[in-house]
Amino acid sequence: MDNHREKFKNIKRLVVKVGTSTLTHKDGNLNLRCIEKLSMVLTDIMNRGIEVVLVSSGAIAVGVGTMHLKERPKDTPGKQAAAAVGQCVLMNIYSKYFREYGKTVAQILLTKDILEDEIRKRNVINTFNSLNEHGVIPIVNENDSVATDELEYGEKKLFGDNDTLSAIVACLLEADLLVILSDVNGFYSEDPRKGNNCKIIDTIYDIDERIAACAGGKGTALGTGGMITKLVAARLVMERGIDMVLANGNDPEHIYDILDGENIGTVFVGKTK
Repeated sequence: MDNHREKFKNIKRLVVKVGTSTLTHKDGNLNLRCIEKLSMVLTDIMNRGIEVVLVSSGAIAVGVGTMHLKERPKDTPGKQAAAAVGQCVLMNIYSKYFREYGKTVAQILLTKDILEDEIRKRNVINTFNSLNEHGVIPIVNENDSVATDELEYGEKKLFGDNDTLSAIVACLLEADLLVILSDVNGFYSEDPRKGNNCKIIDTIYDIDERIAACAGGKGTALGTGGMITKLVAARLVMERGIDMVLANGNDPEHIYDILDGENIGTVFVGKTK
């Protein structure tokens, strides 16, 4: 067992990011079994006394399925419409399942202008802290129905994707650990879709040119991320002394294993403060 992972047994504040590929089936319809199990696991972790924040992708993909669209819209208004529909459906599902386990959820939609203003940023932090004090789980997404930075990948974007957003939230809240659940088992030595010689890198202490070269391109058709965005997120939190684990989200109970110090996924080690 990696000794560094032992510290995960004693964390107090956890940010979990779950990707579109985990929350939905390939056609965009919700993976209800996964969402229900995720709700149970996060509730159980909160019952241990750990503060939890969930950063959830999936709004646009769910909107595509709900609106019976044949594919993800390519134009910005279409994406925003899908996001508006999908976010409502997604939050209703989260609320239903978390309520079954005795927890209340709160929706927090962020845009870059909020976090660029010190007063608004402080208000956001205070909101997170108050929700955690009352045992409410904040569910965070970028406000895709009004923000276009993620949708269009503008040069001046602050988020660009929910991997980056989750890292920013972890830094804002001075979390102990960020867990990113994706459709891969960890960070590979090369793109597993292109070769058979790849292997999972257990621990990464520095994102150098060699590690950066291992990242492939964009992720699934319904999502917007990929391994490159995971590295961006990892770099952000590592600079703030926060650890990050990249693991497969097909079974949310992997979060238990991570918090038990088990060798799950890839851990990106935060720099010593």
